Amino acid sequence: MKTLLVCTSVSHGNTRRVAEAMADVLDARVVAPQEAAVADPAGYDLVGFGSGVFSQRMHHDLLGFVRAVPASPGRAFVFATSGLPQLPFAPFTRPLVRLLRGKGFAVEGTFTCRAFDTWAPFRPVGGTNKHRPNEDDLTAARAFARGLTNGSTTPA
Repeated sequence: MKTLLVCTSVSHGNTRRVAEAMADVLDARVVAPQEAAVADPAGYDLVGFGSGVFSQRMHHDLLGFVRAVPASPGRAFVFATSGLPQLPFAPFTRPLVRLLRGKGFAVEGTFTCRAFDTWAPFRPVGGTNKHRPNEDDLTAARAFARGLTNGSTTPA
């Protein structure tokens, strides 16, 4: 299965670490949106789209890339890292999932985990979630990726 992971990881490399853990399982290429052409996802069997979360939103570079991607009947998934927990009634992955579905992608699941964050209110105390994503988070990311290969993930 030919897999591409499009990942924006700007603050501490948290999301890139999660992407690389998934890429090991999926034998995937990991690129930033600026390193990929908007036509690239069409050439892959599965495409993951991920970023850190900023003010409860996925990174604008990733969202802009996805908005420019042509419609596709391909398979996709979404992943994110965040200093704060996801709100059950307003998951921060939801807008990206909806955008991908609107373009025809079959979104096969989402993965999120906590990550080191030095956003303004956390900066004076040295940040929150130090040492995250940790090995447990990366193991969970690998398990999620294995689920994508054998169809055991729950669609988003």
